[in-house]
Amino acid sequence: MTMTQGTGPSGAPNDAASIAVIVVNYNTSALLRGCLSSIAAAARYAGTGVDVWVVDNASSDDSAAMVAAEFPHVHIIALPRNIGFTGGNNMAFAALGFSAPVPPDLLAHLHAQLLPTSLPDYVLLLNPDAELTVGALRQFERMMAHFPRAGICGAYLQYGDGRFQHGAFRFPNLAQVALDVFPPAGLPGANRLYDSGINGRYPLTQWAQYDPFPVDFVLGAAMFVRSAAIMEVGVLDPDYWMYCEEMDWCMRMHTHGWDVYAAPQVRVIHYEAQSSRQVRWWAYVRLWKSRFHFYARHGAYYPPGHLSAVRQLVRVGVARQRRMIEGQFARGEIAGDTAAEALRALGTVAKL
Repeated sequence: MTMTQGTGPSGAPNDAASIAVIVVNYNTSALLRGCLSSIAAAARYAGTGVDVWVVDNASSDDSAAMVAAEFPHVHIIALPRNIGFTGGNNMAFAALGFSAPVPPDLLAHLHAQLLPTSLPDYVLLLNPDAELTVGALRQFERMMAHFPRAGICGAYLQYGDGRFQHGAFRFPNLAQVALDVFPPAGLPGANRLYDSGINGRYPLTQWAQYDPFPVDFVLGAAMFVRSAAIMEVGVLDPDYWMYCEEMDWCMRMHTHGWDVYAAPQVRVIHYEAQSSRQVRWWAYVRLWKSRFHFYARHGAYYPPGHLSAVRQLVRVGVARQRRMIEGQFARGEIAGDTAAEALRALGTVAKL
């Protein structure tokens, strides 16, 4: 099946469709510059209107000033505090005209914007540590026109050195949780196991083809979303401060009858986790808070007792990690403050 140019969601030709791009940033000025430059190049190639919004989550670097100075066409919402990935995206959704929760103390930052008069046809959520290849926007748009029930489309992701990165996954099961808390790194066949369906991955043969394929969910680094689907399903769930929000969104899309696709022909470079690496153990706690919230919210998808089984696996895994950290400290391999931070985080996760 070869995709051809079709019509946009309102029946207009694809090249007339409007696209909004949302980038939520935290202390990644240099990467953000590359991200915004790639959006501009992809927009020129697509020949379509692109409205770019950057929400800066109280960065301590020069991110907001850099955007204002070097990308004057970009809307910048510079927040006085960090409201997370989900909160930042929802702030931009509200600015675009969607119904989205905004913290009351930040409403002034929203009202200070020149708000659009109509919703875009599509919205691209893009991480600041991601860069579009020049044809990505055009290919995203054509793919969505070809699949009218596609609510969300993800891309073929690759690391900065060109290596493939999985960008779509099956909803997590106990096997995936077990591999996460008891990583088999270094064991024979570990890489094959990580890349297998047991770990929620889709076959590399599917990524090697041109045509899109249906998936459970796509990674939030690059999500091309139909506005009609957002209007029906809603924006990101504010209960996810960071992590699992894209998994939840895709689950809700499926529940409302929208499809989710991965598009191997759409290439996006993803340098991966540059913001969360700045606060590793804090991010680890956030990750598991979000995962437990996801399992609890979507319990109907899983068999009885699933959440209890996940909690038991995690607690056993955390106990194992605690012993490893304590051993590293006793051998002088890590400093006391590093060990204390790790142990506090592990203790918090064990109580979730």
